[in-house]
Amino acid sequence: MRATRFVRCLPLLAALLLLPGLVDAHVLDADLSKLSRTDIFFTYLKLGYTHILPLGIDHVLFVLCLYLLEPRLKPVLWQATAFTVAHSITLGLAMYGVVSPPASLIEPLIALSILFVAIENIVVEHLNPWRLVVVFGFGLLHGLGFAGALTGLGLPPNMFVESLVAFNIGVELGQVSVILLAWLLIGRWAADKPWYKRRILVPASVAIALMAAYWTFERLS
Repeated sequence: MRATRFVRCLPLLAALLLLPGLVDAHVLDADLSKLSRTDIFFTYLKLGYTHILPLGIDHVLFVLCLYLLEPRLKPVLWQATAFTVAHSITLGLAMYGVVSPPASLIEPLIALSILFVAIENIVVEHLNPWRLVVVFGFGLLHGLGFAGALTGLGLPPNMFVESLVAFNIGVELGQVSVILLAWLLIGRWAADKPWYKRRILVPASVAIALMAAYWTFERLS
């Protein structure tokens, strides 16, 4: 029975493995010089949101990993807050040119961060307080990944700070959307079930770990 379920999941796993290569990159198709300040703000807000949904499957899986271990809104929102503060710091530093690590280093490390959290979900029995520190550290890393996408788009000189803030807000809205969808689909009805870890947490974390391991080797090659 377990083997049959695994075989049935293979097409979905394969699709998720290939998805990052199939999704188009960010494209800024608007002439910013012809837009109002409000329109520019919402343009970058949308770009931040789409960097998570639908373009950021790796970031989506990281947020899902944070949620799956303790599928309630309050614990994951604490983790999301730590993650947001951290990625805001490195995103800002990178866009101001203070730090500029190469994508060839950052992207494999982001994949490894997903792998780490997925494995942790499998081996621990409950959410530990120190996970906030881990999430904060990984948030610093993911912020550099966000910066890679935003650097390719550029920021308008006359609205540099506002556009940066708008992009960051869009990223946060995307993450909150992932959390709320996970709560509606999983946490709302399965969080208190005695079989939650066996049937949902472990299989989902194993699948995510396999994807993260694949991305790690792919990004290192």
